[in-house]
Amino acid sequence: MTTQRLAGMAATGTKALPTEAVHSRSAVDSAQVADFDDVLSLIDAAKRRAYQAVNVELVSLYWQVGEYISKKIASAEWGDGVVVELARAIARRYPGIRGFTRPNLFRMRQFFEAYRHYEKVSPLVRQLSWSHHLIILSQCKLDEEREFYMRRAIAERWGKRELERQCRARAFQRTVVSPPALSTALQAEHPGAMGLFKDVYSLEFLELPDEHTEADLHRGLLRNLGRFITELGRDFCFVGSEYPVQVGKQDFALDLLFFHRGLCCLVAIELKVREFRPEDLGKLSFYLEALDRDVKKSHERPSIGVLLCATKDAEVVEYSLSRTLSPALVAEYQTVLPPKAVLQAKLHELYEQLATAEEDIEPKRKRPASLPPKRAQKGAARRKRV
Repeated sequence: MTTQRLAGMAATGTKALPTEAVHSRSAVDSAQVADFDDVLSLIDAAKRRAYQAVNVELVSLYWQVGEYISKKIASAEWGDGVVVELARAIARRYPGIRGFTRPNLFRMRQFFEAYRHYEKVSPLVRQLSWSHHLIILSQCKLDEEREFYMRRAIAERWGKRELERQCRARAFQRTVVSPPALSTALQAEHPGAMGLFKDVYSLEFLELPDEHTEADLHRGLLRNLGRFITELGRDFCFVGSEYPVQVGKQDFALDLLFFHRGLCCLVAIELKVREFRPEDLGKLSFYLEALDRDVKKSHERPSIGVLLCATKDAEVVEYSLSRTLSPALVAEYQTVLPPKAVLQAKLHELYEQLATAEEDIEPKRKRPASLPPKRAQKGAARRKRV
C-alpha cells in the first residue's frame, strides 16, 4: 500500500486494512473468479451441446424432406410446380420460419440424392452444419471428394470460411490425388504420415509479392501462425522459431519447429524460396539427428523433417528421397491460388480419371428406362394439372 494512499485514509478518517486482510481478500477474490470460470465453462459446454443437438435435428429434417421430395418427383407424382406450392404452403403455415424456399427445398433433395447410396458418409452427415453441406455440394461432384472434405472439416473443425478456402485451394487434389513424396524412412517410422502432409501448401493468406525473401516468408508465417497451423493440420503445435540447436561448439537454428500430437514427434520445417536442391536434404538430416539426440524426449517417436520450397522437380525429389535414411519429405508452397479456369480444367480431368477408374471396378447401376405404363400415365396427367 502506497504512502499517499495511507495519508489519504488518515485525512478522511478511513482505517487502512491490515496487510493480512488485503491478502486474504485477494485470495478470496481469486478463488471466486476460479469458481465463476467453472460455472461459465459449464454454460458454454451446455450451449455447445444444445447447438449440436439442434444441428443434428435440423440436418435430419432436411434429409427427410429431401427424401420425400425426391421420391415424389422420381415417381412422377410431383413436378417442379408442386415444390413451389409446397414452399408457399410452408410459408403460410409457419410465417416466421426460414430456409424452406423453393431453391432450398431442391437443395434438400440434392442433399438426399448425393448421399443416399453412399453408406460411408452416413455417420458424418449429421456432424456438419447445413452451411457446410451447401458448400460441399456446390463445389464437389465426386463422392470421394465430398467424403474427403466432410472428414477433414470434422477432424480439423473447419468453419465455413476455412472450408471454402480449402475447396478453392484444391485440398482434395493436393492431399489425395497428388500425395506428398515421403522418404522410405518416414513411411517406415510413421506409417500414418501419408494422410497428414501435403504435396503443396497454400499460403495465399500471406499476401507475399512474387519476389520475396526467405525472411519475408518466415515473418509472414509467424504473423499468420494460426492460419498456417490450420493449413498444416490441427494436430500441429508450435514449438519455436529459429529454434537453437548446438552440436559440438557450433550453433545452428531451425526455421520452424512444431510438435505433432497424433504422430507424437517433433516436426522441423526448413524454408526455401527457391527450387529444391538435393543438398538441402543433407542439412535437414543433420538437424533431425540433432533433435533426436538432444531435444526429443524418451517417449517421443523420431523427428520428421519438411523442406518447404518454392518449386521442386518431382524426379529430383524422388531420387533424393530414395536413399536418405531420415524421415523427411519435400513439399511446395503457393503464394497465390491457381486461376479459376486452371482449377476447373484440373478438376474436370480429375473427375474423368476417377469416373473411368470407377467404371473399371464396378459397373454402373442400371436404371429402368421408363416407368410402368399405368404409373407413367398417371404421372403425366398430374404434371398437366401442375
